[in-house]
Amino acid sequence: MNKSNKFSPEVRERAVRMVQEHRAEYPSLWLAVESIAPKIGCVPQTLLTSVKRREIDAGVREGTTTADAQRLKELEREVKELRRANEILKVASAFFAQAERDRRFKS
Repeated sequence: MNKSNKFSPEVRERAVRMVQEHRAEYPSLWLAVESIAPKIGCVPQTLLTSVKRREIDAGVREGTTTADAQRLKELEREVKELRRANEILKVASAFFAQAERDRRFKS
């Protein structure tokens, strides 16, 4: 099931930028997020996730970057396809090997 992105990337980017600009005015990141989230009409957890994602992508916070996560997803998809192809080839190989054995006995 796909999550719907209610907010455009521009709105999300602007909200994250607002949090970063006003972060020093609050004792914690969470309080800054709680203050700004209602102004753009989202729940604080959604905005906090976006802020953390941007920090990870910028190298400020530990974690897997968006680009790395995307690449990992593509590689996992490729591995899945290759395993499926290998399985098909194994079945076909067994089939043709059996057909070759049957052919030798009939001659």
